[in-house]
Amino acid sequence: MAVDDVPLDDKAKRMRDLLSSFYAPDPSMSPQNNNSSPSQPATLDAINTTSFNPDQYMNLLAQKSNLEGLLQRHVEMAAEIKNLDTDLQMLVYENYNKFISATDTIKRMKSNIVGMEANMEHLLEKIMSVQSRSDGVNTSLFEKREHIEKLHRTRNLLRKVQFIYDLPARLGKCIKSEAYADAVRYYTGAMPIFKAYGDSSFQDCKRASEEAVTIIIKNLQGKLFSDSESIQARAEAAVLLKQLNFPVDSLQAKLLEKLEQSLEELQLKMEEVANASADSNDPSKQGNISEAVPPTAHETSVREFAEAVRAYRVIFPDSDEQLTKLAQALVTKHFESTEQYIKNRICAADLLHVLGIIWKDVLLMDDVLPEAALPDYSLEAARVAVKQYVANAFSHLLHDISDALMRAHNKQKEGVEEDSLQVALEASKKAVLQGSMDALLDFRQLLDDSLGLLVKLRDLIVDWVQEGFQNFFGALDDLFLLLSGRNSSAPHDNSLTDGTQGEKVFAGLVLVLAQLSLFVEQTAIPRITEEIAASFSGGGVRGYEYGPPFVPGEICRIFHSAGEKLLNLYINMRTQRVSILLKKRFTTPNWVKHKEPREVHMFVDLFLHELESIGSEVKQILPQGLRKHRRNDSNGSTASSRSNPLREEKLSRSNTQRARSQLLETHLAKLFKQKVEVFTKVEFTQESVITMVVKLCLKSLQEFVRLQTFNRSGFQQIQLDIQFLRTPVREAVEDEAAIDFLLDEVIVAAADRCLDPNPLEPPILDKLIQAKLAKAREYSPMSS
Repeated sequence: MAVDDVPLDDKAKRMRDLLSSFYAPDPSMSPQNNNSSPSQPATLDAINTTSFNPDQYMNLLAQKSNLEGLLQRHVEMAAEIKNLDTDLQMLVYENYNKFISATDTIKRMKSNIVGMEANMEHLLEKIMSVQSRSDGVNTSLFEKREHIEKLHRTRNLLRKVQFIYDLPARLGKCIKSEAYADAVRYYTGAMPIFKAYGDSSFQDCKRASEEAVTIIIKNLQGKLFSDSESIQARAEAAVLLKQLNFPVDSLQAKLLEKLEQSLEELQLKMEEVANASADSNDPSKQGNISEAVPPTAHETSVREFAEAVRAYRVIFPDSDEQLTKLAQALVTKHFESTEQYIKNRICAADLLHVLGIIWKDVLLMDDVLPEAALPDYSLEAARVAVKQYVANAFSHLLHDISDALMRAHNKQKEGVEEDSLQVALEASKKAVLQGSMDALLDFRQLLDDSLGLLVKLRDLIVDWVQEGFQNFFGALDDLFLLLSGRNSSAPHDNSLTDGTQGEKVFAGLVLVLAQLSLFVEQTAIPRITEEIAASFSGGGVRGYEYGPPFVPGEICRIFHSAGEKLLNLYINMRTQRVSILLKKRFTTPNWVKHKEPREVHMFVDLFLHELESIGSEVKQILPQGLRKHRRNDSNGSTASSRSNPLREEKLSRSNTQRARSQLLETHLAKLFKQKVEVFTKVEFTQESVITMVVKLCLKSLQEFVRLQTFNRSGFQQIQLDIQFLRTPVREAVEDEAAIDFLLDEVIVAAADRCLDPNPLEPPILDKLIQAKLAKAREYSPMSS
């Protein structure tokens, strides 16, 4: 068996066994030999053990292997024996080389040590010689050294004595130059001598020094309580008094009172802050960026206050609780001023400037008074301030929209109607959409700023912005209800609509509100939702039980419903105005004694004028729609067109009971058949709104006719007026079939209430209509 054919693990194991057997002690002492039992059965793997028995191994090998196996095992064992001999030879060579190298090293060390011993003896002799000479020098100079040391001690004593004698004069000079710190240092340095010899040798010096110190104490007390002195100077005076063993604890309350009084001077002046913020935003006043910016007066005052607090803590170690209240009071005053400042209309940059100043003060105070935990305390106050800023921003946005709508209200009140509604609508749209985008951009600055206060409030700011938009659009819906004259159960801000309560609500303003509601639903909410998803996602501080803060689907539903209600309200308001005119027309004359018709009545002109006014308003606000001629689109309209010859035939008959009964039956049948088709859902188009107004007016006209009794002339007057209305009304509406039906119903209702329903002859009817048209062209030549 070749050596290369042996696996790496087996080869390594074999080498370890060889080395172990080479360096191992007597095999008879190994634990394996001691623990081996002669009764243990032999195996083929026992060849590498200490208890190997050749005879048993050969017998076992012969029993278990055939001839070919024995030959193969012989070849393998021969190869293993050869490899073992080779490995053993290599081990011997390697150990022999190591033994030779160790022998050479020992010879070199022996030769080097021989010379070293002589050198060590020579060095020892020199050291002993130096030591003897040093002892001689010390012995000869001992008396002189003692004398010099004695003179030095005498000199120091004389200097101290001279210092004591000069101390009163020194203290006097310090009093004149107000160098009280040096005076205290001199006096405290002389105190041990005065205690030891003040009653004997230095009695006069002690008395003079104490008199000077009394003056110093008096002056320091005056400096401590002087309003003209800075806080730092007063704190230094207190430290000096304490060093003089003056009972300064009695001054603690007075000094704390001085610190409290200084808080008023440290309070932020928002006028100065606003000016500083404006200067920082003005490129012409920013100057060179590389120049060092000098500290402001406020920053300097706060630094002095912080140093005074630091000195106060040194003087009064047990004053942390009082100083904590004082520092928190400073932060509270800062944020109170900030909340007042936020009530004005400021931008996010102004708020960030103020919060930056406050945060600098907080960090400065936290450095000298960490026990106050001002960062955490200011975080709560900042939360209130930022939340108030977000709420005020939405309040200002609501005011902008209200102002735009109120301008439309005032213009209608003053009678200025030319494009006033369109201008008001565009201004309101801009106030809603652009105002919301500007507010989001402003709020984005709060999220992007790295100020320590705002970083911890980012999730809250996201929730406040989303919740603010939800509440803002709810308040906007309430505002629309309020301006339209409808009651709202939600509380609203009366300042938004000052001057409109109790006044007349103009229909044009209601139409603007209806179209603005549609704009909010279809344009504003999708844009705002997209921006919020891009820049204000996250949050999650709001509890799950309250649901998401911003729900665009709910807002769209609210304004979709509001738009439909406001559009219907506009139609009702315009219809009521025309209905009052029609009611006056039909309740004033005595229709039973009416004279023959000679011209179209004036109420027709008034009615058309109202329709023209309505058309002028809707053209400013609503888009154009598709005109729909539904004569053949519905059964009711088709029946109406087919019934015209029958109705004319019935009107030409005599006034018999049978004719009127048939006419009434036909009318009722068509009325119920056309009910669904006549009054359809109103769309946000010019034609749809005008059509609905005309339908409701004609329906009111029909009801007013039903309440009267006509003679033949009165019936003919109604016939003439309605026939004249037919052409201009049909040109203004989109559903001509329904309008024709309602006009016919008015004539039928008049025939039902007529004592002698004999209509005008077609030539006479046409002549009177042409006369009216000629008269209208005469008064309005530009329209002909």
